[in-house]
Amino acid sequence: MSAQNNRPTQRTIADLLGISVSAVSRALANDAQMAEQTRVLVRKAADELGYAPDRAAQRLRTGRTFAINLILPPHSEILGFGNLLVGGITAGLSGTPFDLLVWPDHGNDQSVDRMAQIVGNNLADGIIFSRTFVDDSRIRFLSETGFPFVTHGRSESALPHAYVDYDNNAFGERAAEKLIARGARRLAILLPDDRYMFHHHILHGFMAAVRTAGVNHEVLDGIILDSESHVISEQLGKRLRTKNPPDGFIFPGDVSGLAGLAAIQDNGLIVGRDVHVMVKQTSGVFDHVRPRVDSLYEDLSAAGRSLAKMMVDRINGVPVTDLQCVLPSMTLPIQTPSAVDQAATAHVFNSQRLS
Repeated sequence: MSAQNNRPTQRTIADLLGISVSAVSRALANDAQMAEQTRVLVRKAADELGYAPDRAAQRLRTGRTFAINLILPPHSEILGFGNLLVGGITAGLSGTPFDLLVWPDHGNDQSVDRMAQIVGNNLADGIIFSRTFVDDSRIRFLSETGFPFVTHGRSESALPHAYVDYDNNAFGERAAEKLIARGARRLAILLPDDRYMFHHHILHGFMAAVRTAGVNHEVLDGIILDSESHVISEQLGKRLRTKNPPDGFIFPGDVSGLAGLAAIQDNGLIVGRDVHVMVKQTSGVFDHVRPRVDSLYEDLSAAGRSLAKMMVDRINGVPVTDLQCVLPSMTLPIQTPSAVDQAATAHVFNSQRLS
């Protein structure tokens, strides 16, 4: 007997449990109208038998690929960005019929071409992408084609779309307020490139705080969040050696924060005494930095789980106006990614084979 004939099917599960094939199918699709006890029982039997859905048959029957494509840009300034976001998404897709395909976007702005390939060749049922622009042609393209998508970030597009975002406005404002409360009176902030929407959100919050307090402030010149860490450190060192240097710094990423600390310490200054620092972190690394540095947290695992749920909802026809979420900045440490997140990460498929 061939290996194909030995492969467990939904009929195998149905015969084992004494229920109908249609009930098995609905349970595996996590149909909310079915009793949870039945869904758990079917999933347990499927796992024990080593059942895997026949994607080719599903595609012929439903017209769906049961694949979601994540276009993942480089985020070298955020430690663990890819692992945290992907882990959250795959955990959020657990119990659904969807798999995740990851397409690395190397920053050459060819995302629209990639999306046209996915849409034109029916390679996925939905697309998730990050790092949204103020004027984002990807949002425009997918909205006009009617293809389901969710963005990690917002834009100024007049076209409503599904998104999950971090409250960068609140981060900029709270970060500045905390530095001012520490006694800083000459604040400096490092920002992303201004083509990204989160640049403007951070800046808006920062300016609201410094104007209210009436303190001196500046946007660091010659460097952005994506600058190489050694360049950030060198430029900050030069600024610290000028007259009236900043006494409070805001860094919206783990790596830029570490580069800033290096520049401060290399110039003989002490954090908490000579200069104050506020960092946005995702990895938890600054919980172990001494002297301690103030930080606000962005929970990328939670963002990933929200993106997954929204993506499935959007594929199933939920209106985009019901699929918009802004996650708060947090002062408490991020929880260690759960075992579910870590296990789910192992099942991610790499979609380079589709290129």
